[in-house]
Amino acid sequence: MSTSPWYVRARLKTRQLMLLVALDEEGNIHRAAEALNMTQPAASKLLRELETMLDVPLFERLPRGMRPTLYGEAMIRHARAVVGSLDQAQEEVMGLKAGQRGHVAVGVITSPAVKLLPPAIAALKRDNPGVRVTLEIENSNVLLERLAQEKLDVVIGRLSAEHDKLPLRYRPMSDEPVCVVARAGHPLLSAGALTLETVANACWVVPPDGTVLRHRFDVMFRRASLVPPRDIVETSALLFVTRMLELSDMLAVLAADVAEYYARHGMLEILPLEVPCHMDDFGLITRTDRLLSPAAERMVEALRGAVWEVYGVRWDERS
Repeated sequence: MSTSPWYVRARLKTRQLMLLVALDEEGNIHRAAEALNMTQPAASKLLRELETMLDVPLFERLPRGMRPTLYGEAMIRHARAVVGSLDQAQEEVMGLKAGQRGHVAVGVITSPAVKLLPPAIAALKRDNPGVRVTLEIENSNVLLERLAQEKLDVVIGRLSAEHDKLPLRYRPMSDEPVCVVARAGHPLLSAGALTLETVANACWVVPPDGTVLRHRFDVMFRRASLVPPRDIVETSALLFVTRMLELSDMLAVLAADVAEYYARHGMLEILPLEVPCHMDDFGLITRTDRLLSPAAERMVEALRGAVWEVYGVRWDERS
């Protein structure tokens, strides 16, 4: 009986794995073939050979494209991991050849992007000047999707129930209080004691519907027996929020770390209003089914030190 792995015996091709990923992204074999610079007949042949090899259908052939079967979804997930690891290996080798020290892709939500990442990256670059860092600031769901696609190495964000089945490791950092901000000189800053009732009819810049902060914002007013503000502008673009507030008497709800940063620089002011609207804790999220690259390991170590300095949280060496 042969002891060699099945994929060796079956002569599994790397391009078959690349084709699975491309088919999942494109949903169409013609476009997937174009993305891989091959002909459609060649792509179809590779897929048929792989399905014959596994003796299962990997995709449903639909009138307008293709959809992965249960078997296909499993193979696509593992194909992404293999292709991602090969890309990472090539990048590390090329980096070493060029005298560099690797690359790490970090995804982060806004609050720690302002307060935590600058000192962490500064420490990383001080000790590892050759490491290239790519930073993406987005909401947690987007970042976790990119982590699942092997496009990010580490994420600083939140977990929710929908992520329970993903192979993820979570190390908590901090919770995230929020506050209400306005332009410098806003009339409400000298209006005395403020309540939610005072600001319920103001014009607000709020996060988009469907985000966690927007849900907590609306619930905050409902719990005070008030109708959530209806005179609103919806956006998550901080540059637009700050500029909009500078030019108007609108209000906005921001993470406290972000609001304090803008207040220190005189761009906005924090209203003296108690805001019973707290976000869940966030933390470092990595995958348990993939080893971190040396550059990503160094990023985690830099984060370990910064988390202690910024939030007073100490991670155990084994965590």
